[in-house]
Amino acid sequence: MRDLVAFALGAIIGDIHRFAKPTQLVKYIGLNPAFDDSGEGQWSGGIGGHGRKDLRCLLIEAAQAILRCSQTPLAKWGKKLLARKGAINLVVAAMARKLAVAVWYLLMGRWTPLEEIDARQTIKVGKMISQVGPVGLQKLGKRRQDFRQEIFQSLQAGRVYVLDPDKKWTAPPSTPVGLLASQSTTAAAL
Repeated sequence: MRDLVAFALGAIIGDIHRFAKPTQLVKYIGLNPAFDDSGEGQWSGGIGGHGRKDLRCLLIEAAQAILRCSQTPLAKWGKKLLARKGAINLVVAAMARKLAVAVWYLLMGRWTPLEEIDARQTIKVGKMISQVGPVGLQKLGKRRQDFRQEIFQSLQAGRVYVLDPDKKWTAPPSTPVGLLASQSTTAAAL
């Protein structure tokens, strides 16, 4: 399910560089705080509700699942907020807003390296290496344990991105269809 949500987010958002700040993405999705300060009275609360309803629904569902089933820092934060505020819809909307901001940072390439590899990540890395299989490992010239250590080091080192605000986006060069077919069969063999 997570794969489908990630694909949908990427497909619907498209080029993340359209949004200069995470708050612009939050507003595009419709998770921005609503307020009315016209006239004598002032009111604030809830979400704006304008924007991409499909993305908003995906993030709200994800936030509900995280709050219900997870022990992540976001879930702990949400449970503390729920204990303080007592309104589950408010908490879920706040968590969905945090998820939207996290999506912006991830798609912009601004993520922090892992401090520690936990048991869940160890299992995921093991499953990925199993998918590569013995033949794929042999083609890569790696032993299973060495490949595991290499992946762990990569996860902990992270990537360093230098963002150039003046750089213009250019489309990658197109490749002939025959070349794509040969690349996909090579990738399938791994």
